[in-house]
Amino acid sequence: MIGVFDSGLGGLTALKELHRLTPGEELIYFGDTGRVPYGTKSAGIITKFALQDAAFLISQGVDAILVACGTVSTTALPVLRDRFAVPIIGVVEPAARAAAAATENGRIGIIGTTATIRSGAFERAVRSVSPDAELISQDCPLFVPLVESGFVGRDCSIARLACEHYLARLRQSGIDTLILGCTHYPLLAPIIAELLPGVRLINTGEAAADALVALLGRFQ
Repeated sequence: MIGVFDSGLGGLTALKELHRLTPGEELIYFGDTGRVPYGTKSAGIITKFALQDAAFLISQGVDAILVACGTVSTTALPVLRDRFAVPIIGVVEPAARAAAAATENGRIGIIGTTATIRSGAFERAVRSVSPDAELISQDCPLFVPLVESGFVGRDCSIARLACEHYLARLRQSGIDTLILGCTHYPLLAPIIAELLPGVRLINTGEAAADALVALLGRFQ
């Protein structure tokens, strides 16, 4: 059994990919909708919540965990791996590898929660595999609340205004690849893709699901 958790609904984008890759595998998802968003909270609070989320999944008998949360992956992953004996995969390293492989001009954008961008974890992960990459980061604190409230879809004017605001600098940067550093963000991908035509979008949940399947090796 594989457990997946996120601060809310966003991790369902990772669960969907994991379900596709692991036919017949029992999956359990925990979305902490009562305490969302995590990205505006302190590192100590994020770590406390992450430990509680993982402990719940362990209590259900999971033998591997996918942390489908960019904020937790950038803030608390080492603590989780130290506390629990099961394999635990976050979204940062898999997405960084995918972005480094996808870019053609070496200019990679990163969007995430305020805590994620503040941590610098995605930047470090990308530079570990592509030292010469030019990175442009932008926090997007309204994206998670918008998704949790159902303001998504190409025709949603509220979501479009928020995307236009946060992506303005990235539109002028010449990036050809953008890491969606939160699993909520793929739900805004139709608008993001329109505002950044020709830019390859890296879905962190998909990348992490691929990495977990490769690690476990039992689905080959």
